[in-house]
Amino acid sequence: MRSAPVLRNVVRSYSQSARDFPTLTLDTMNQQVLKAEYAVRGEIVVLANKYQKSILANPTNHGLPFNEIIFCNIGNPQILGQPALSFFRQVTASCEYPPILDKPGVMPADVKQRAEKLLTAMGRTTGAYSNSQGVPIILQDVAHFIEQRDGHPCNADDIFLTDGASVGVQRMLRLLIKDDSDGILIPIPQYPLYSASIDLYGGHRLGYYLDEAADWRIEVPELERAISDAKKNGINPRALVVINPGNPTGNCMDRKSMEDIVDLCYRHKIVLMADEVYQDNIYREGHNFVSFKKVLREMAPQYQKLELVSFHSVSKGFYGECGKRGGYLEMVGFQDAVKEQVYKLASIGLCPNLVGQIVVDVMVNPPKPGDESYELYKKERDAILSSLKRRAILLTTALNKLPGMSCNPAEGAMYAFPQITLSPRAVAAALAQNRVPDAFYCKELLDQTGVCVVPGSGFGQRDGTWHFRTTFLPAENQIQSVVDKMAQFHVKFMEQYK
Repeated sequence: MRSAPVLRNVVRSYSQSARDFPTLTLDTMNQQVLKAEYAVRGEIVVLANKYQKSILANPTNHGLPFNEIIFCNIGNPQILGQPALSFFRQVTASCEYPPILDKPGVMPADVKQRAEKLLTAMGRTTGAYSNSQGVPIILQDVAHFIEQRDGHPCNADDIFLTDGASVGVQRMLRLLIKDDSDGILIPIPQYPLYSASIDLYGGHRLGYYLDEAADWRIEVPELERAISDAKKNGINPRALVVINPGNPTGNCMDRKSMEDIVDLCYRHKIVLMADEVYQDNIYREGHNFVSFKKVLREMAPQYQKLELVSFHSVSKGFYGECGKRGGYLEMVGFQDAVKEQVYKLASIGLCPNLVGQIVVDVMVNPPKPGDESYELYKKERDAILSSLKRRAILLTTALNKLPGMSCNPAEGAMYAFPQITLSPRAVAAALAQNRVPDAFYCKELLDQTGVCVVPGSGFGQRDGTWHFRTTFLPAENQIQSVVDKMAQFHVKFMEQYK
C-alpha cells in the first residue's frame, strides 16, 4: 500500500501533466469548426464591441474620436430603432401571460381571439414542448399563407417550423452533404451562413459569380461553369442555393431567370434551395415578389419532379423580430421517407421555441381589413417599408457620388454592396498589416467614425475587386448622419492613399 506522501506526489504529478497538456486545443478540436468563418460577426465586429464597451464604461473619457458605434454589419432592425409591430407583441404578451386577457380594455378583440386560439392549441402555456414539426394550427396557417401567396395548393405536412431560417438551412445542408465528395452551389457574394455551414459539415463550396455589371444577375452559363468545374474535380453538386431578394447584393430576380434556374436544377438533378426571407422587402418599382414554388408550379409537368426547399423568417421583412428566432421551411417534391428524416433531425432538438412559432403565426396571418387591429397594423407596416425604401435610395445615391465607389441599386432586402477602387498604396498598406484590403478599409472606417460594416471578402467577390456590405437600417433621422460620416471618411481615405 502506498504511503500518503507517495500518493500526494502521484496526484501532484498527474495534475501538473494535465495542466501542461489540455485535452481540447485548436489542434485537437474538430478542424471543420476551426475552418468555418462568419464574417457578419467577425473581427471588425469584435473590435466594434470592444469600442462600445469602452464608451459605455467611460462616456466622457473613452479616448475614441466618436461617441457611439453604429452597427451596420447585420440585418438587425430593432437594435437600430425600428419599432416592433403592436399586433405581434400584443399576441405574444397575451400568450406568455394569459391573465392579461381577463383585464378589460387592455387588448383588442382580435388579439384576444388569436391568443386564445394559440393557447388552446399549445395547452395554454408557452413553457411546454410542442410537436417537433411545430404547433399543428400554426403549420396550417403557414400552409394557407403560401396558398394565398402563390395561388397553388400547399400541404401543411410539407412545412417545418424552425428557430429562424438559419436552422432550416443548416438542417437541409446536414441532410444533403454525405461526405467530402459533395458540394453545394452558392452565389458569390453570398450570406456567410452558407459557406460556414458547408465547411462545418465537411462539404465543398461551389461558388458561382453573380454579374455585378447587370445588377447582380444570375447567369446560367456561369452556373454551368461551376457545375462542370466541380465534376472535373470529382465533386458531386447536390444543391443550388439562391437568395432572392439578394443578401448581400439587394438584387431581385426576374421570372425568366427563375425559370432558367428551375430548368438547370431539373437537368442536373440537384436540389433547389430558395432563401426567400426578404420577400416583403421589395423596393424596385413595378416589381412584386414571386416565389420559386409559384414559378415551379406554373412550368411544364416534367419540372414538378424537382425537389425544392424554401425558407422564410420573422427576422426580416418589416417585422424585424430577429431575437424571437422564428421561421419555417417548405419541402416540395421530396419523398416522404426523406421528410421523415427531417422530422427526426427536428426531434433531436425536441421542438422549435414556442414564442418564435407564435410570431410566425402572426407573420403569416396578420390582421385583416375589418379587424380591430388592422388600421394600426397597416399604418405601422407601411411606415416601415416606405422608410426602408427611402433610406435605400438615399444611401445608394450618396455612395455612387463618391470617387472610386460604385453601388448597384438596392432593389430589395436590407443591404447595399458597394465596390470600392483601392489604390496600390492602399493595398500595400493593408498587406503591411497582414489584412485583406477591404478589411483594412472597413477597420479604418470603424476606427475613425464608429460605423461598423462588413468587408466584401467575408461574402466572396471576384479577384481584384473590393466591396463592403452595409445595411440601411439606421433610423431615418440618423441615416443622413451615417452617410455623411462614411462619405467624409472615404474622401479622406482616398486622398491619403491616392
